[in-house]
Amino acid sequence: MMPLVLANPGEENVIRKVGGSPDVKKHLEDLGFVVGGTVTVVSTIGGNVIVAVKESRLAISKEMAQKIMI
Repeated sequence: MMPLVLANPGEENVIRKVGGSPDVKKHLEDLGFVVGGTVTVVSTIGGNVIVAVKESRLAISKEMAQKIMI
């Protein structure tokens, strides 16, 4: 297991764990980051990560990406 922030762009990964406080976990799950779901890093810009999840593209901060384990 490793944090999403370390994933290589273009690789599809399975989400294994979503960490953080209950509010943060709920927010990430509402965005589509659920255990067992897939996520693909599109690019990394200044430490922030652009990901494709559930047919959407989202930009999340490095801090948030570190809470998502793949």
